[in-house]
Amino acid sequence: MNRTFWNLLLVSPAILGISSVVSAAAIAAEATATAEANQLATAQSSESKIAEIVAEIGGEPVAEPVAAAPATPEKLALNNSAPSAQTPVANSADAEKLAKIEPDTSAAALQTTGSDIESAAPSAPASKAAATEPLAAADTAEPDPQASDKAVQSSQTEVAGKMEVPAVASTPATTPATKLEIAQTSPAGMGGPIVPVAPQALPAQQSGAMSQVTSVSQLSDVRPTDWAFQALQSLVERYGCIVGYPDGTYRGNRALTRYEFAAGVNACLDKITELIGSTGNLVTRDDLAILQRLQEEFAAELATLRGRVDGLEARTAELEANQFSTTTKLAGEVVFAVSDTFGDPVKLRDNNGNVTDDRDDQTSTNFGYRVRLNFNTSFTGRDLLRTRLQAVNTARYDRATATRTNMARLAFDGDEGSQFTLDELYYRFPIGGTTVFVGPKGLDLDEIAETVTPFNSTGTGSISRFGVRNPAVFRGPQGAGASVTFNLGSLRATAGYLAGDSDAPDPASGRGVFNGSFSALGQIGFFSRPFDLAFTYTRKYNRAGEVGIMGGTGSSLANRPFGQAPTESDNYGVQVNFKPSRRFQIGGWYGYTKAEQLRGGNNDATIQNGAITLALADFGRQGNLLGFVFGVPPKVTESDVARNRNTSYHLEGFYRFQVNDFISVTPGVYVIMNPEHDKRNDDIWVGLLRTTFSF
Repeated sequence: MNRTFWNLLLVSPAILGISSVVSAAAIAAEATATAEANQLATAQSSESKIAEIVAEIGGEPVAEPVAAAPATPEKLALNNSAPSAQTPVANSADAEKLAKIEPDTSAAALQTTGSDIESAAPSAPASKAAATEPLAAADTAEPDPQASDKAVQSSQTEVAGKMEVPAVASTPATTPATKLEIAQTSPAGMGGPIVPVAPQALPAQQSGAMSQVTSVSQLSDVRPTDWAFQALQSLVERYGCIVGYPDGTYRGNRALTRYEFAAGVNACLDKITELIGSTGNLVTRDDLAILQRLQEEFAAELATLRGRVDGLEARTAELEANQFSTTTKLAGEVVFAVSDTFGDPVKLRDNNGNVTDDRDDQTSTNFGYRVRLNFNTSFTGRDLLRTRLQAVNTARYDRATATRTNMARLAFDGDEGSQFTLDELYYRFPIGGTTVFVGPKGLDLDEIAETVTPFNSTGTGSISRFGVRNPAVFRGPQGAGASVTFNLGSLRATAGYLAGDSDAPDPASGRGVFNGSFSALGQIGFFSRPFDLAFTYTRKYNRAGEVGIMGGTGSSLANRPFGQAPTESDNYGVQVNFKPSRRFQIGGWYGYTKAEQLRGGNNDATIQNGAITLALADFGRQGNLLGFVFGVPPKVTESDVARNRNTSYHLEGFYRFQVNDFISVTPGVYVIMNPEHDKRNDDIWVGLLRTTFSF
């Protein structure tokens, strides 16, 4: 289609030559049959004219009004600095007079001799001008407009004055220019004929417009190997009517708007009109035959293109009508995990310390997964409404059929089957210098407060549950509630209250938001580029039957120092992370807990835990992470009931290899020495290969 279009442009000078000569003849003639001329001008299309000319090639050529689409200041820049032939321009008063005169295209006017044309249009010196400027009579005396000078209405002059027309390049005329005026009519539905605007009505040229180029090689993104290179070379170097954008590019692969197409074609036609006026060559029968054939082929291609555009518009409208949301984005994470444990499980003993169950390791290599779909919605650009759906089925190594200790648990685990459930639902928004969280489901302590560790991610951080964050202050009853964080530069202060997921929506006595299990947190932190430090206090209450002070980490005794009796605790934590460089971070935490039994006794217990972390970012490759964790899982050091006599040690190492921006592979291993803080138990090793897909 494109080659056909360019062939049409190359042949069009011939047919426009006929239009120019005969239009000039109509200028010199005086006729009164304006009604008949208007009927002829509007009743026949350009296609029927060409067919008539081919049939009557022996007769006198007939001028066809040239349709000019409205030009707008699109991004397409046209040459505007080459000199061209121009006649004096009529002032606005003369233009209004000319606009009121009806056109004369009668047969008598169309048969005016060439000598009359020459006498009616004396030549004028060449000068630099825009191709869209109107032409006026060349006489220095008061112009005497002819009936065919302007086939326009006065109201159309006002319309044209408001139009922004891009600058069009011209080339120097080789011979004196003959006065040519072509009555321009707009396509159907475009609001009537379009009048070229006077120079004073043209907008000022944009400062970013390109100066004229003389070679297509000056367009930085056009190569000799491009399929349209010769066509562009001809338009730029031969006709000088197409340049490009102000940054020196042509952008041949971008979509073309109708306005840009109209502006480009109009510029080339104006240039061709000037060339015709200087050569005076007439159209031959072969030229008209070729033009008619190309026109038919081009019409078919346009019809096909129109169908494709209509189809695209229909599909776009369907997508807009059925799109999910304009404010919501999907952020997903899928984790594959191959894991196994090595070492005998924790031995079961009676009150006298005698072993009642001492079996060998019976765990098998397993393949688990976790899928999270986060629908992140923002209404202002600074807020966040998160809705998370989750499905997880990963081995729980704390079960009686596995290792029988929380110390062996993975960072992400769960045996909830393959059912998607609502895992998180909360809203975060700013108020001045503060950040507010509020949510009825899945709002966690580590989300409302800074954990001050580089491993606080179950999908890309530590591979063990204990190594993710300080369990004393960032694990406990949580899920529904609110928090507020005051941002004071490097200082941040956070206060929050979270009720347990299962209790908050339950109206039964001893449940609900304030009577059931809850965690109340307060934190003051100092955060800078080389050093992060935070002091955290968390008040926890665990109702009867739902006791887990350490959130499923450490020994069984540390989680339930008084069994399932209701327990409240004061938990203190200090977290630090030193970052001397972007690639090296060393830090850790310490947690201290004072627990109290509320019913069935008046007992107290002290629980402690701590860890040291080392992170080497971009280790071996940008995006990779080598991490180590060494610590003591939560341990009951003092109690009125029972305490842990020995000490367990947690040693972990993992290496996250970042395949690309969306996939990471993490092999890792950790060992629990003296599981359950009992040196009589065998060490337990856990191996893991985790693959995380983020999208």
